[in-house]
Amino acid sequence: MAKSGSVEIRTSCDHLAYLSSDLAHIPTPDTPCSRCQHPNENWLCLSCKDVLCSRYVNKHMLQHFQQSNHCLSLGYRCLGHVLFTFGNSDLSVWCNSCNAYLDAQVIMQLRPVYETACILKFGEAPPFHIV
Repeated sequence: MAKSGSVEIRTSCDHLAYLSSDLAHIPTPDTPCSRCQHPNENWLCLSCKDVLCSRYVNKHMLQHFQQSNHCLSLGYRCLGHVLFTFGNSDLSVWCNSCNAYLDAQVIMQLRPVYETACILKFGEAPPFHIV
């Protein structure tokens, strides 16, 4: 964390090799947690594409990381908690191994899944920053 208490967003990550080879086809953002069926605050595992609830609900994504070491996930909904944006407040990418948010605008390997998620959720692609 930054000294001010805010979370720093990383522009690189050593765990990108864990990304699924097919992130063009992902579950829709309204997909409930595959374990408890909770409809909110769910995360998409970017390794196996399972959708699981956040640590603020029943911690199924955290348990999935602890059991499988699938460390990268994309938050479909982060309602009621700290929001981090790359243009959309509820499509942040998190690395459990780095314990940090990742900037999908800058990290080229994350752009395709971020764009697909934006299209599924908002009906349009995000405006990417020129890097």
